[in-house]
Amino acid sequence: LQGYASAMDNPSLVHLIPSALQNKKEILFGNLPEIYDFHNRQIFLKEIENCIENPDLLARCFLKRKEDLQIYEKYCQNKPRSEALWRQCGDSIFFQECQRKLDHKLSLDAYLLKPVQRITKYQLLLKEMLKCSKNSEGTAELEEALATVLDIIKSVNDSMHQIAITGYEGDVGELGKLLMQGSFNVWTDHKKGHNKVKDLARFKPMQRHLFLYTKMLLFCKKREENTDGHEKTASYSFKNSLKMSTVGITENVKGDNKKFEIWYNGREEVYIIQASSVELKNTWISEIRKVLT
Repeated sequence: LQGYASAMDNPSLVHLIPSALQNKKEILFGNLPEIYDFHNRQIFLKEIENCIENPDLLARCFLKRKEDLQIYEKYCQNKPRSEALWRQCGDSIFFQECQRKLDHKLSLDAYLLKPVQRITKYQLLLKEMLKCSKNSEGTAELEEALATVLDIIKSVNDSMHQIAITGYEGDVGELGKLLMQGSFNVWTDHKKGHNKVKDLARFKPMQRHLFLYTKMLLFCKKREENTDGHEKTASYSFKNSLKMSTVGITENVKGDNKKFEIWYNGREEVYIIQASSVELKNTWISEIRKVLT
């Protein structure tokens, strides 16, 4: 923040800033100032240091700071936009100059990855703590703390997928909380339409990526796109949606314990959905049940 973000406001360096970066500081750095501020106040650090003598109390630090740690979610949601911008202008003279002044071996993108690495590191540390504390006093709280951090990581993961949805007319933000997302085989069976279509649809499944929100279930088609010389980035093109207030669910489909049915409007449209495992199917069913009840 001091060596790069502040330098963007330095009049003597302004002429070196690439045009693609003009007025895009917030995109490149996301809410890094907020994360910096949280740790710089050192409240969390002090709380953790107070546990050196009483490791049993460590879990409470995480539970107490649950909301504060959600700043990482926001940071990770912005990360794909930040990376795209960095790919555009990361090799500019401006960044080379800042790096030279700081005498850093690594370029800025390595540091912009730190918050993502940190939030995933917390869960590893908590898992290690759990291994060492079987059936001791703080075990239950440690498990809860781990669940809290895993929940943040799951949200981060889900939202990274969510921002790649294309072609949905409405505002994804109005669909309620994103509860689950994942890829499935889907067969459709519609009462309307020609019988031929119905028969064909029975045999060959479609690959669909489902996004389950509290108000809506979205069906998307996953597309992998190669970005110039970089890893494949997935995008999800919107195909159709079902309002959760009008769907029903059948938990078991004859002949395959990994399949379940979601139907719409009194079985006018039926979607047979096949998960990759029985466990996954059951997780989805229980989430859908919660929404329906």
